[in-house]
Amino acid sequence: MPVESGPLISVGLPIALFIIMIGIGMTLTAREFHQVTVKPAGLIIGTIAQILVMPAIAFALCWLLALPPEIAVGLVIIAACPGGTTSNLFTLLARGNVALSIVLTVSASLITVMTLPVFTNYALQFFIGAEREIVLPFGRTIAMLSTIVLLPVVIGMVIKALWPHMASRAEGAVSVFGGLVLAVLVVALVYGIRDRFPALMAQAGPSALLLNLLGVGLGLLCSRACGLSRPQALAVATELGIKNGTLGLMVTLSLLHSSEMSVPSAIYGILMCPIGFLLAAYGRRVIPSVQKPAGAAGGLSEAG
Repeated sequence: MPVESGPLISVGLPIALFIIMIGIGMTLTAREFHQVTVKPAGLIIGTIAQILVMPAIAFALCWLLALPPEIAVGLVIIAACPGGTTSNLFTLLARGNVALSIVLTVSASLITVMTLPVFTNYALQFFIGAEREIVLPFGRTIAMLSTIVLLPVVIGMVIKALWPHMASRAEGAVSVFGGLVLAVLVVALVYGIRDRFPALMAQAGPSALLLNLLGVGLGLLCSRACGLSRPQALAVATELGIKNGTLGLMVTLSLLHSSEMSVPSAIYGILMCPIGFLLAAYGRRVIPSVQKPAGAAGGLSEAG
């Protein structure tokens, strides 16, 4: 197994993410979620790109780079995974449309329960000549999304509705705390595979990095070409670039029992964080900070 999941990651990270998602909820209003559903262009573009386009890009990279069969299967698996909860945090740091990011995370995660086994089995058959019955636990996925994403966001939105001034003051602290958590996560992941890091990077580093960069670039360019605002485009790009690496590791290690196939998910989980920080820096440069008048409804600017 290429990544050891110590208490810091297995226990500390979910708790930290729960707190962060409460903070993210304190930046949102019901109106912003309503806008995502009334004007669903961002949701449609982001969902199609996550579910269909990213796995197609992975297959193309496997062919172009002539990857070993196990690494190729692992790359397709991480490409077919949805965005993770950390994508919502990076969207917040980038001043993107957080409501769109959360809806994309939830919708893609639910659809992935059906599509990820299809892509996994096709990759196994295409690259290895084997086929296995892969079933992702639907109930467990619903419970995870409800506990780590939906519940804390609702708590944060209730706090914002009842105590708006406290919620406004908490926004800056959430960004700082979230950034620190992500930095600690990267350090912990690299430390956990420190002895094998160079070898693992040589195996899957170039393909994982290219998949990440192509996903982010696709999200930015296609979203803007389709007329989405910069905050919406950043949300889509972040969802495509910040994947649920934990799900990728679960499929490769728990369901396929292959440490070789888990390497792309492990390396992608490390590389996506620095790229996410660069994307956040870009967003904070091109999207101005919103100065909210006293008593005004919240929400990030949809400046074009």
